Amino acid sequence: MSYRLYIKDSGKLLGAITEAQVQTLVDLLEEEDAQDQDYYVDQDILAYLEEEGADKELLALIRPHVSETDGIEIEWKREDQ
Repeated sequence: MSYRLYIKDSGKLLGAITEAQVQTLVDLLEEEDAQDQDYYVDQDILAYLEEEGADKELLALIRPHVSETDGIEIEWKREDQ
């Protein structure tokens, strides 16, 4: 089973992520309910993820899309192979 990370508004694919990286997002970021798979990420959230030991490859997928003033909504999706 594989997972992919997207920018929610545009549907732009950021890249493939591992199950461990998905679990990092689930564990560290706020979800509205059990079915929630999207998160708002800004510079502060990136710093928090890094401080908490989030995978460097995961952060590298997200960081280029977050500006100093604006964050993004990301979402992960499970892709059945």
